[in-house]
Amino acid sequence: MGALPLARFTVLDLCHARAGPTAVRQLADWGAKVIKVEPPAALSRDVIDSRREGFDFQNLHRNKRSLSLNLKTEEGLRVFLKLVERADVVVENFRSSVKYRLGVDYESLKQVNPRLVYGSISGFGQTGPYAKRPGVDQIAQGMGGLMSITGLPGQGPVRVGIPIDDLCAGLLLAQAILMALIDRERTGVGQWVHTSLLEAQIFMLDFQAARWLISGEVAGQAGNDHPTGIPTGLFPTADGQINIAASGANLWQRFCEAADARHLLEDPDYATGPRRSKNRAALNAKIAEITKTRPSAYWIELLNEVGVPCGPLYTIDRVFADPQVEHLEMARPVDHPRLGAIKVVGQAINMTATPEPEKPRATPDLGEHTAEVLEELGYGRAEIEDWRARGIV
Repeated sequence: MGALPLARFTVLDLCHARAGPTAVRQLADWGAKVIKVEPPAALSRDVIDSRREGFDFQNLHRNKRSLSLNLKTEEGLRVFLKLVERADVVVENFRSSVKYRLGVDYESLKQVNPRLVYGSISGFGQTGPYAKRPGVDQIAQGMGGLMSITGLPGQGPVRVGIPIDDLCAGLLLAQAILMALIDRERTGVGQWVHTSLLEAQIFMLDFQAARWLISGEVAGQAGNDHPTGIPTGLFPTADGQINIAASGANLWQRFCEAADARHLLEDPDYATGPRRSKNRAALNAKIAEITKTRPSAYWIELLNEVGVPCGPLYTIDRVFADPQVEHLEMARPVDHPRLGAIKVVGQAINMTATPEPEKPRATPDLGEHTAEVLEELGYGRAEIEDWRARGIV
C-alpha cells in the first residue's frame, strides 16, 4: 500500500464542537499530519460537554497529535506562528471576532506563510448581518428550512436525528480545502476558504430548494413518503416494516407484477405519476394491505430480485450487524491505551490504490504530543518545561 493521499500536508487544527472537527477528520483519515492545537488543561473546556474519552470525542479526533498551547500569551502565539510557517492548512470554527482578537485570522497568518490554505466554518457566514451571531446545528436546521419539511404531515417542525448541518458543512469545507491545495499548485499561493452551517443547509435542500426557486412550490412535510416519487415510503409487513421505492412507470409495473397486484396497474387512479401523487393516501393504503400479508424478509428478497429497491428498517445496533455493512467495514477498530479495543465509524470513501488504514490512530490525550511537536520546532526541554510551569503549554 502506498502513502495516503494527503500524507505530504501539515494541518493545524484550531477547531472545537463538531463542524470543524468533521472537516479535519477527513484530512486526518487520509494521511494529513494534523496537529490539534488546544488550550492547556487549566483553560480547556469542550463546548459540547463531550468527555475526552467519550464516544463522540474519540470518533471525531482520531489520527491527530495534540499540542497544548495558550494562544492568549505572547510566547504561545509566537510558537503557533512558527508552526504556521511550516503548515499547509489551518482550520478554525471560532465565532468571527475571536480569530481576529487572537491574531490567528487569515490576513495575519498569510503574512507569515503566503502558501497557507485557511479554512473556516461559522454559523451564518463570515460577513453579513448575522455574521457575529452564535450558530449551532439545530438553529441552522430551523433557519435553513429543513425542520419545516421533516416529520409527519401536520406534526409541526421536526429536527433531523443527526447534526446534519455540522456534518455537511465539515465535508464541504474539507472539499474546499482540497480544491485550494490543488489551486495552489497552479498559483503558488494559498487562500481563505469558508462555509457556514446555514449555507450548507440550504445547499443540502437541493431539489426542495429548486422546487421553490424554479416552480414556486413551498414543500411541506411528507413524513415517510417521498415528496415527489410515489409510491416510495414505509410500509407494514407481517412482522415489521420495510421501505419500498417503486416510483416511475417501470418500477411501479415491476412492483405490481411481483406483488400479484396487477389490478392496481389497471386502476385509472394510479395509471400515471401525477395520478399516483394525487391519490397517494389511497394508494399507500392499498399497498399496505398487500405487504402486511408477508414478512419483511419475503418482500425484501422478492422486490430486490425484480429490481425494485426495498430494504429493512434498522435500529443502529442492527445497522452494524448487517452483513453488507460488515463487508464494507464501516466499524473500524482502534487500540486505545486506556479504553482498550474500541471501534469508530469508518470512511465512506473507497480508494483502490490507497485504502483507508485498517486501524486509525487513537484520539490523543490533551497535550500528549506537546514536547514532541515543540522539539521538532527546535525548542529545548528546559524551555518547554518552563512554559509548562507558566501555563503557556
